[in-house]
Amino acid sequence: MFSINFSEYSLSHPELKLLVTPSPFAPYSINLNDYNLPYSDPYHAIVVHFVIAPVVIAVVFDTLGAITRRQSLFNAGWWNLVLATLAVAVAVVLGQFEASMANPSQAAQPILDRHMIVGWSAAAILLNFTIWRGILRYHPPLRVSILYLGAGLLVVGLVTYQVYLGTKLVWVHGLHVKPVVIAKREAMKMEAVSLELPSSTRFSD
Repeated sequence: MFSINFSEYSLSHPELKLLVTPSPFAPYSINLNDYNLPYSDPYHAIVVHFVIAPVVIAVVFDTLGAITRRQSLFNAGWWNLVLATLAVAVAVVLGQFEASMANPSQAAQPILDRHMIVGWSAAAILLNFTIWRGILRYHPPLRVSILYLGAGLLVVGLVTYQVYLGTKLVWVHGLHVKPVVIAKREAMKMEAVSLELPSSTRFSD
């Protein structure tokens, strides 16, 4: 376990402030594992799949239902949309929490900021989209408007863009990726040691 007291660490090593991500947990000491998390796995990355797939399935089933006028397809689309809306609430909360532990590089920080903004926006849009679909279920029950289906495609596009940002954070910048986390910690330890050494010792042969 890697234990970091955010407030003490920042005070002891102000030179390293760019290496430590500001966190709402600054007054506390938190034990982090090799994924930079206080629990076993990045749960955000798991939960988001219960948003991505159901959103796509819901739009596909609603489109097929509009073509065939089959109630079963509309029902499948509706319940997938409900699942996605519930899952996105959990996903954004976990994502916000895990982002505070991520310690991103300067190159990754703008992408992470955009990912969080798009995530909260997508959650709000998906909630309103689900409410809209719930109303359409009963007026009339076997029909959805072209406007709704077009909006569904936009929602799928937004979710796809969010997936792209999240994938880039993991596969390009290594957020919560074990080898990258370990390498960053070693670099931080070496930098801290070099800052603590006297200048004569630091630059001697």
